[in-house]
Amino acid sequence: MWFHQITQFKGMSSLYVSPHPDDFRSLLALISAEFCTLYPRTITADPPASLNARSRPALVLGAGEGGSVLCGSSAVAWYLASQGKRAGLCNKQQSQVWQWLSFADNELTPVSCAVVFPLMGMIGLDKKLQQTSRAEMMRVLKVLDQALEPRTFLVGEGITLADMAVAMAVLLPFKYALEAPDRKVLCNVTRWFLTCINQPLFVKVLGKISLCEKMVPVTPKSSSTAAAAAASPAAESTDATVNGPPKTEAQLKKDAKNREKLEKFQKKQKEMEEKKKQPQAEKKAKPEKKEREVITYDIPTTPGDKKDVDRPLPDEYHPQYVEAAWYPWWEKQGFFKPEYGRTNISEPNPQGVFMMCIPPPNVTGSLHLGHALTNAIQDSLTRWHRMRGETTLWNPGCDHAGIATQVVVEKKLMRERGMSRHDLGRDSFIQEIWKWKNEKGDRIYHQLKKLGSSLDWDRACFTMDPKLSYAVQEAFVRMHEEGVIYRSKRLVNWSCTLNSAISDIEVDKRELTGRTLLPVPGYKEKVEFGVLVSFSYKIVGSDEEVIVATTRIETMLGDSAVAVHPADPRYQHLKGKMVQHPFCDRKMPIVFDDFVDMNFGTGAVKITPAHDHNDYDVGNRHNLDFNNILDENGLLINVPAPFLGMKRFDARKAVLQALKGLGQFKEIKDNPMVVPVCSRSKDIVEPLLKPQWYVSCADMAKQAADAVREGQLKIIPDHHHKTWFNWLDNIRDWCISRQLWWGHRIPAYFVTVGDPSVKPGEDMDGHYWVSGRTEDEAREKAAKRFNVSPDKISLRQDEDVLDTWFSSGIFPFSIFGWPNETQDLNVFYPGTLLETGHDILFFWVARMVMMGLKLTGKLPFREVYLHAVVRDAHGRKMSKSLGNVIDPLDVITGISLEGLYAQLTDSNLDPVEIEKAKQGQKSDYPSGIPECGTDALRFALCAYTSQGRDINMDVNRILGYRHFCNKLWNAVKFATKTLGDNFVPSEEAQLCGEESVADRWILSRLCAAVSLCGAGFRAYEFPAITTAIYNFWLYELCDIYLESVKPVFSKAEEDVACQRQALVCRQTLYTCLEVGLRLLAPIMPFVSEELFQRLPRRRPQDDPPSISVTSYPDTEQFCWQSDEVDHQMEFVITVVKAIRSLRSDYNLTRTRADCYLQCIDGETVSLVQKYSLQIQTLSYSGALIPLTGEQAVPLGCAVAIASDRCTVNLMLKGLIDVEMEVSKLTTQKGDKEKQMDKLTEKMAKGDYKEKVPIKVQEQDAEKMRQIQVELEKFNEAIEDFKKMM
Repeated sequence: MWFHQITQFKGMSSLYVSPHPDDFRSLLALISAEFCTLYPRTITADPPASLNARSRPALVLGAGEGGSVLCGSSAVAWYLASQGKRAGLCNKQQSQVWQWLSFADNELTPVSCAVVFPLMGMIGLDKKLQQTSRAEMMRVLKVLDQALEPRTFLVGEGITLADMAVAMAVLLPFKYALEAPDRKVLCNVTRWFLTCINQPLFVKVLGKISLCEKMVPVTPKSSSTAAAAAASPAAESTDATVNGPPKTEAQLKKDAKNREKLEKFQKKQKEMEEKKKQPQAEKKAKPEKKEREVITYDIPTTPGDKKDVDRPLPDEYHPQYVEAAWYPWWEKQGFFKPEYGRTNISEPNPQGVFMMCIPPPNVTGSLHLGHALTNAIQDSLTRWHRMRGETTLWNPGCDHAGIATQVVVEKKLMRERGMSRHDLGRDSFIQEIWKWKNEKGDRIYHQLKKLGSSLDWDRACFTMDPKLSYAVQEAFVRMHEEGVIYRSKRLVNWSCTLNSAISDIEVDKRELTGRTLLPVPGYKEKVEFGVLVSFSYKIVGSDEEVIVATTRIETMLGDSAVAVHPADPRYQHLKGKMVQHPFCDRKMPIVFDDFVDMNFGTGAVKITPAHDHNDYDVGNRHNLDFNNILDENGLLINVPAPFLGMKRFDARKAVLQALKGLGQFKEIKDNPMVVPVCSRSKDIVEPLLKPQWYVSCADMAKQAADAVREGQLKIIPDHHHKTWFNWLDNIRDWCISRQLWWGHRIPAYFVTVGDPSVKPGEDMDGHYWVSGRTEDEAREKAAKRFNVSPDKISLRQDEDVLDTWFSSGIFPFSIFGWPNETQDLNVFYPGTLLETGHDILFFWVARMVMMGLKLTGKLPFREVYLHAVVRDAHGRKMSKSLGNVIDPLDVITGISLEGLYAQLTDSNLDPVEIEKAKQGQKSDYPSGIPECGTDALRFALCAYTSQGRDINMDVNRILGYRHFCNKLWNAVKFATKTLGDNFVPSEEAQLCGEESVADRWILSRLCAAVSLCGAGFRAYEFPAITTAIYNFWLYELCDIYLESVKPVFSKAEEDVACQRQALVCRQTLYTCLEVGLRLLAPIMPFVSEELFQRLPRRRPQDDPPSISVTSYPDTEQFCWQSDEVDHQMEFVITVVKAIRSLRSDYNLTRTRADCYLQCIDGETVSLVQKYSLQIQTLSYSGALIPLTGEQAVPLGCAVAIASDRCTVNLMLKGLIDVEMEVSKLTTQKGDKEKQMDKLTEKMAKGDYKEKVPIKVQEQDAEKMRQIQVELEKFNEAIEDFKKMM
C-alpha cells in the first residue's frame, strides 16, 4: 500500500491548507500535524504550480520546491499521523485506522456535505432533498454510534488518525445540523466527539466549538469556494483545475469517476423524493404503537392490611398491580408460621410435619437466578405441604461468608479511608464488619420476600448470632475432646493475596491447552503457565545425569529427591545413588515408588514434598526432607542467593536462566494442565505446609455413605449417588483453619507451662493445645493435663477462625438452639428435606450429614433433592465478567440495557472485564430485560428443572409465562362475568348428574391435572406439575371448554329451557377456576391469590382467608377422571383440528363452510352427533352433517383425513375462486419443480458421490424426498379443484 512506502525526508516540510474555518479536510491535516514531532511550516496560499499539487491540503516533503509532494487529505493526514505514531501501533491497528479513514471519506463526507452545504449557501436548498439526505446521514451516524458504544476511541485506547478523520467528517453536522434531540439519540457519537474536540491539540486548531441549537441557514463564511471544494470526493481535483497545470488523461478519468459518484448519489436522492411525490393507494392508517401501560396498585393500604379486592380487575395482567400488598398481609396473618391454625406445635398432627431449612446465602451478596431457582422450588414445596395441612416450617438464615465478607469490607475500608485491617486492629475491624452487615446484610431477605418465599421470618438466623456461635463452639470442643478434631502440619490450599488457607470449593480449576499467559495479583506482567520444563540432575560421583520435568520450575529449589518406578529397567543401576542439587550443597536420594508413571516423559520425577500434594505422600513414605521455600506472601525463603526474597513467579524466570547457564536446561514445551485459581482473589493457589486444625472424616464419612446405601437417606435424582460415594469413600481429612479475622474464632488455646520440669511445646504439637468453652475451662484442662496448678498455665488463643462450612455443617440443628433441648429442636429436628444445587453436594450436604450423625446421632433430614445449575441461554456458567449474572429482581421488574450497564459500572470488575460483560449483555438483552413478574419467573424456573444437571435460562421463555398469566387473568375475568354477581357455588365440589359432555370432559381433565400435580410434587417432578397446570388452563379450559360453552350461555338468555343447563355449566366453570387456582398457588402465589380473592366462597364463614392456607386438591375428592370421555374428546379435537387446517389452507377466516363428516361406522356417527355442538363451535363450521360409508359426499368439497374413523369434507363450492386457486397452485408447483431439477442436476454429477460429504448427500436425499411429497400434494390439490370447475 502507498502509505507503507512513505519515507522520512530531511529538512522542513511545508503544509498548504485552505484558510476557510470550515474546510474540514484542511483541518484534518492541521490536527494530524499537531501530533508530529517536527511540525511542518503551514501556508494558507495555493501551492506553487511547479509542485504539481492538485489540491489542498498538500504536503511538500523536504525543503524547497524540489521535495516530494503528497496531495489530498487522506495521504497528507496518514503521513503526518504516522510521524506522530497515531496511525496504529501494529498492522492490525493500521488496517482498522485505514478502514475508518475510508468510512469517513466514502460514507460520512458525502451525506454530511449534502445536509450542511445548502445551509451554508454553497449549493441550492431543496428542502425535500435535504430531508432525505438528513435521514441518510442519521442512518450512517447510527452505525457509528453502535460501533462507539463499547469504546472510548475508535481504535485502541488513545486518539488515532481514525478519530481525527471521522471527527472532522462530522464537524460540520455537529456545528450546523445536529440539534439536541439528535445528539441525544446519538449519545455515543456525541460523547466521543466531545472527547475528541476537547483534546488540547484539537482545541489548538479548532478553538472552542459551539454545537448546533437549531438547524437553520447560516451566513456563508469567507473563501466559500475553498470550503465547497470539500463537498465531494471530486473536490481534491477541482482545485487543480483552477490552480494547477492541465491534467493528464488518467487524472481526468479519475475526476470524471468522482463526479459520476456524486451525481449518482444526488440522483438517487432525487428519485427517492419523486417516488414520495407519486400518489399511493390509500392505506388504512396504522394506530400508533403505544408503550405498554404499567398499572400499579395505588389504593392506600397499611402494610399488613388486606388488599382491596372489591374494585374491578384491570383489563390486563400487570405484575406490579398483582404483587402489591399481599406479602405483608400473609406475613402479618402468620400464614408462614407452623403455629398457624394450631394451639401447640408439639401436639401430634395426623397430616405430619414438614421442615426444611434454607441453604443460607452469603450475607455479602445479592441473589442471582441460581438462588431464585432454589427458592422457587423450595417455596413451591413448602406451600404445597402447608396446603396439605402439615405442620410446616421453612426456616430462613444467612451465612457470615468469612472470606467473601472480609474481602468486601477490606476493599471498602481501603477505598473510603485508605486503611488496611491491620491499621484498624482486629476488634475495630470486626466492628466495621458488623456495621456493614447491619447496613447492607438484609438485601438478601428483601429479595427473598420479593420472590414470595413463605419463610418464618421470626426464626431467621445468622451464623454469627450468639445462639449459633455457641453451637459452633460446643461442636468444636466436643469433637476436639473426642480426638475427631486434631492439630497437624500439612499441605493446604494457600492464597498469598488473602494470606489464608482456602477450601476446595474456593479453588477454580482453570484448564489450559498449552502455553498461556495469566494475570496474577501483585505482578505487572502476565505469568506463563501451561509449559513443561525439562532439566537434569547430575548423579553424584558419576558423569551420568537424570532428566526430570516440571510445570513449576521454581519449586526445584525445594526438591528433596528424584523418584523412579521400581520396575523401570532404565534406573535399576541407580539404587542407592544420590543426585546433586545445582544451586546448593544438597544431595538428594533417588527413591523407587509405584506412584511414578514410567511411560510419562523420562520416567523420572522430581519430588518437592513441601509444595505438592502427591510429593507430600511420597515424602512421608520415604522419610524425605520437607523443604519449605515459600512464605505466606509468596516470597522465597530457605533458598540460596540470588533467589532468596524473590517473588515466586520472578524466581520462575531466574531459575530457568540459571539452569541454562549451568547447561542443565534441556527443553521447554507446551503442556495441557489445570491451574488452581483462588475464586476470591484470582491468585494462583499454592500448596503450603501450615500447622492447622483438621477434622478426622473417615468414620463419619462411612456412616454418611452407609446411610444412603441402606436407604435411611434418599438422594434425588439417584444419579448423584456415584458422586456421593466417590467423595465419601475417598475422603481426606478436612482442614477447618482459616487465617481470617471475620468468623468464629477457634476456641483452642496453646499452653505454656511456667514450670521447668515441663519442656516447652511446639505449635504443631497437639499435646500443647486445649479447647474450652471459656478460657477458665481451658486453663483447668491444661493444669490437669500437665499436672500443675492453674496459676502456672499461660494460654494463647488461636488467632485463626473456623472454615465457614463448619458452621454451615451444623446449621440444621444449631438454628433450633442445640445443644440445648428446645421445643423447636424436638419438633423440627431431624428435618424432612434438604433441597439445594448439586454443585455443593459434598461441600455442604455431606458435611451436614456427617456432623448431624456425629453430634446428634440423627440424620439432619430424610431426603435430599438436588436441582440443576442455572446457566445462560448459551449454556455458559453464570459469570459477572460475561455479563450474564442476572438479579432476579431485574427479571421481575424489568431493566433497560443502560440499567444493566450501570450495575456493571458499580461492580468490582476491572475495565476490561466491564467492556466484555457489556458486549455480552448487549448481545443477550439488546433491549434490556422486559418486566416478567415474580409468578412468571417462578413458573419458568420450576418448568426448567427437567433439563438435568444444567439449566440454560432464556429470558424470552420467562416472558412467555407472563403471557400465560395474562391468559389466566382474561379467563377469570370472562368467567366471573359469565358467573354473574348473584352466583352462589355449591357447598361441595361434586357431580350433580346433569353435566353435559363438555362439562364431564373438563372435569375429567381437571381431575387428571390434580393427579399429575400431586404425583409431581411427591416425586419432585416440577416440569410435570407446570405442564399439567399449563395444559389444563391454556389448552383445555381456555381454548376448548370456554369456547365450547359460549353457545350454552347465549341460548340461556333467549330460552328458559336452557337455563338449567347454563346453571350446571356455571357450577362446572366455578369448580375449574377454584381448583385450578389452588393447583397453581404453590408455584404462582401472587396471581393465584389475586384471582382467588375475586371468586365467591363455597362456605364463606368457614373457608380459610387465603389461598395459601386453603387445602390443596387431591384425587380422593377429585376422582371424576373418565378415560372414556377423554378418548371421545380426543377424537373430537382431532376432527376439529382437521377442519381448522382445511379452513386455514383455503383462507376461510370468516366464512362458515358446511362440513360433511364421513364416518366409518354407526358408532362414530353417534359420537359425532353427541359432540356436534362442540365440533361446530370449535371449528367455526356451518352445518355439520355426519355421513356413513354408503352415503355419497357432495361435489365441491376439500378433503382431509381426521383419523381412521372419520374423513372431513369441507364444502368450498361457491366460497372460493377455483380458477385463481388452480393458477396459484400451478405456479407454486412450477417453482418446486425448478428446485427439483436443480437438485437432480447437482446429484447427477459424476464426482458427486466422491466429493460431496456423506452428511450433505443425506440432506440432499431428504430434500428430494420432501420435494416429491410436496409435488404429489400439489397435483392432488389441483385435481381436486379442477373437479369443482
